[in-house]
Amino acid sequence: MLIVLITVADTVTPAEIVLGPLLVIAPALTAWFEGPWTTGGIGVLAVAAQTSIGWRSGLLTSRGVIVQIVALSVLVTLIVVMCVVRDRRTRQLTQVRSVAEAAQRVLLWPLPNYLGSLRLACLYLAAEDEAEIGGDLYATARTEGAVRLMIGDVRGKGLSAIGEAALVLGAFREAAHQHAGLPELAGALEGSVARYLADFEPLDEAGERFVTALLLEIPDDDHVVRLTSCGHLAPLLLGADGTVTGLDLHPAPPLGIGLTDAEDHPVDVVPFASEDTLLLYTDGVIEARDRSGAFYPITDRVARWAGSDPEALLQHLRRDLITHTGGRLGDDIALIAVRRATDPCSRHRLGHAFASGGLRRGSGSARPPG
Repeated sequence: MLIVLITVADTVTPAEIVLGPLLVIAPALTAWFEGPWTTGGIGVLAVAAQTSIGWRSGLLTSRGVIVQIVALSVLVTLIVVMCVVRDRRTRQLTQVRSVAEAAQRVLLWPLPNYLGSLRLACLYLAAEDEAEIGGDLYATARTEGAVRLMIGDVRGKGLSAIGEAALVLGAFREAAHQHAGLPELAGALEGSVARYLADFEPLDEAGERFVTALLLEIPDDDHVVRLTSCGHLAPLLLGADGTVTGLDLHPAPPLGIGLTDAEDHPVDVVPFASEDTLLLYTDGVIEARDRSGAFYPITDRVARWAGSDPEALLQHLRRDLITHTGGRLGDDIALIAVRRATDPCSRHRLGHAFASGGLRRGSGSARPPG
């Protein structure tokens, strides 16, 4: 229609008004939303229209009209070439994203909706552009009569921290079933990280690589949660009555410092009743800034949705964080919401089936962005 309008307008206007060169607009606009074949077809129509204009004016063989036709043909060719390059890069980007998604599913196993007596939801937002994973990590394991969880943060962010995150996750998934208490589990993780850093830590970063981690154990038959913090942020406890409490823990140094003895890792025991929710998060949440530089006030914001189920709570937080930062995250973000189910027996049977090793994405699992 644009080609027809320009052609008709050039025909009815006085000879000194030349509108034919505007025909290049048609293939240029087409390139925004179509591929090279359609763009090339529109370009051919534009050249044909330019030729028709010259023929109707009786100046087809004049130097000016020939130059216009040649110039339009060259521009159309360049636009088509740009379409081909753009489509090729789009396919490459799609492939990279698919690889990133596959890596995320392998490295960060999606948490099940239910595990043991718990209802779970998780959210992951990577700071790196086009990335699905980064330096934040989380994992869960079903042990005899309890559920163990870990959330952690590797020093640094983005793709450079993925190797250490993979190490800690693999060590936790194996050690969670071999140690009776959280202090022993923390000691085992410390040993794994220390061995890794001794072999792979760059000389210019000696002593500067570490991992903060929070270990939790939630028994099925006791309404408490046991926590061991290795330099990680304490979680928030959202009561069934809508209250929000910041837990006061006794933290040990981060993993990678060299503390492998069980007595170096204290255990805090906190009441965790039915319909209470624990919100675990990494420092990317509280360090998220708005345009004025103000940090994200997580305690105040969470109070608005304290009564929401875990999936809805994380979706509220996701939208609020993106709004607060304008979509520009300064660090990776991981959140886990854990609620004790009212009927633990049925949840135990369902959760045990999920814990057999298969990968399953819960409705509250992270997507970057996504």
